[in-house]
Amino acid sequence: QVQVVESGGGLVQPGGSLRLSCAASVGRFSSYRMGWYRQAPGKQRELVATITSSGSTNYADSVKGRFTISRDNAKNTVYLQMNSLKPEDTAVYYCNANRVIFDSERDYWGQGTQVTVSS
Repeated sequence: QVQVVESGGGLVQPGGSLRLSCAASVGRFSSYRMGWYRQAPGKQRELVATITSSGSTNYADSVKGRFTISRDNAKNTVYLQMNSLKPEDTAVYYCNANRVIFDSERDYWGQGTQVTVSS
């Protein structure tokens, strides 16, 4: 059974940093596009950052220059380094593993980790 498990969330002051980790027990992890999404109370889930199998990255405008996504294929893990955190970054952060081969899609989500930015 596939498991996607996030860790590293917590309470941090504005301007602080956190690093989220996501371990995915999928076969051929390197072939998956990995992503971080977040959902704040009363809002829809939104994309934060993605990294493709080739290492190309994409970021939401709101986090560009502050967040960095990376992956370690040897550890089946993706990371999200979050710097200069703002109160508006407060949300539950979810990890996603996605792979599309021809017409077959595999899409897995973690349970989420809470990030709270507050003084």
